[in-house]
Amino acid sequence: MYRGLSVIAIAPVLDEEAKIREVVRRTPRPLVDEILVVDDGSTDGSADVASEMGARVHSMGRVAGVGAALRAGYEHALSGGFDVAVVMAGNNKDSPEEIPLLLDPIADGRADFVQGSRFLKQNADFGPMPFYRKIATRIHPLLFSLVAGRRVTESTNGFRAVRRCVLEDPRLDLDQRWLDEYELEPYLYIKAIRLGYRTVEVPVTKIYPPKSVGQTKMRPITGWWSMLRPLVHLGLGIRR
Repeated sequence: MYRGLSVIAIAPVLDEEAKIREVVRRTPRPLVDEILVVDDGSTDGSADVASEMGARVHSMGRVAGVGAALRAGYEHALSGGFDVAVVMAGNNKDSPEEIPLLLDPIADGRADFVQGSRFLKQNADFGPMPFYRKIATRIHPLLFSLVAGRRVTESTNGFRAVRRCVLEDPRLDLDQRWLDEYELEPYLYIKAIRLGYRTVEVPVTKIYPPKSVGQTKMRPITGWWSMLRPLVHLGLGIRR
C-alpha cells in the first residue's frame, strides 16, 4: 500500500533479459503491492528472470505488441482490485525509484492520471538518445496538445500512473485491435483528457542505454506512425 492505495506496477517486456532484472530489482517493494511483467513473446530468459526476481509474469504466448501487453496488464489490475496501475518500461529506461512522484498527485486527490515528463526534469540527462527520437519526442507533444485541447510537455513517455476509475470507464475502449502496438499509450492519455479526468505531469527520468546494448525496439517509420495514428484518428473522428 502507498498512502492507502493498492498499487500494481506493470512492465511489458520483449527479449530484455538483463534489463528486466534491473527493472524488478529497482522497483520499491514497500510501495508496490505487485510487480507484473507482461512477457510479449520473448525468446530469451526474460520471463524466467522476472519470476526469479519476485515478479508475477503474464505470458502473451506470442509477440502481440506493446499495446496488447499493456491491455493485458490493465485487465489484470482491474481483476486484481488494485486502486492504481503504474506502467514502466521493461528495458530499464525509466527510474522505478520515482514511482512515488507518480502516485502522490493521486494520493493527494489532485489527479486520476499522472504522466511522467522527461522535459520537466531540470538538467535532464537522456543518455545517448537517438537523434530522430530527440526530434520526434518534441514534435509529438505539440500535435498531441492540438488534438487533446490541452498543452502537454510529454506524450510519448509510457512512465505513468492511472487510477482504476479511468480504466473502468465504459467510454474508454482499450479492446480495439488497432491499439495493439504503440497506439494505446497516446490513445489512453488523450481519452483521459477528453473525458474530463484530472491529469497532471510530473518530472521524471528517462535515460537511454548505449546503442551496443539496445536502445529501443521502435522502428523509425512504422513505430512513429503507430504513435501518431491515435492523433490522426481521434482528431478526425475516425475512431472513438
